[in-house]
Amino acid sequence: MANRADAAAASIKPDDASALLVIDVQNCFLPGGSLAVKDGEQVVPVINRIAKAFSNVVLTQDWHTPGHVSFASSHSGKKPFELIDLAYGKQVLWPDHCVQGTDGAALSKDLAIPQAELILRKGFHNDVDSYSAFTEADGKTSTGLAAYLKARGIARVFVAGLATDFCVAWTALDARKAGLDTYVIEDACRGIDTQGSLAKAWTDMAAAGVKRIGSEDIAV
Repeated sequence: MANRADAAAASIKPDDASALLVIDVQNCFLPGGSLAVKDGEQVVPVINRIAKAFSNVVLTQDWHTPGHVSFASSHSGKKPFELIDLAYGKQVLWPDHCVQGTDGAALSKDLAIPQAELILRKGFHNDVDSYSAFTEADGKTSTGLAAYLKARGIARVFVAGLATDFCVAWTALDARKAGLDTYVIEDACRGIDTQGSLAKAWTDMAAAGVKRIGSEDIAV
């Protein structure tokens, strides 16, 4: 928690060069969804509150094709959360989730961020997964988000949403690779934590220079 203590020494006031990235707060990841994250619904009021401090907000949506390569159902004999090897490396297999145009893929109706300027959809290429809001799982296919933020003069991003150890962490790591000052708002995220993934995600983020803060550290 050393990172958090350092970052929390003073209240953080988002400016015009700051953006809030709200990652995958979609019905499939909320209670009753096909890949529900434990306590995932608890991030919504926290995100709604801190979003008021930001003039720049980007929302992301997982937006998978039916029969997506990341679905266990696409691989005979495989079960959710098993690992397989794909052309771009190791892939966790998931229950079918966030299929394009379904209610499960919709953003939570309880999100209240009318000033959000961009909804970025990811994971729509059938043969490659996409956790990060910046780069797909092959490590080379760009979503265009880095260029968008650069064009808007954004230098600092704050990441919230679902799930901490996958889409949030991969987004934060890629934000650092893009040269952005990066914060993850811990109480505005929830994790899946499969096979130690949550602890590993925090370790990897700390090593990359991602700052770990709480929503109370943001001046609203």
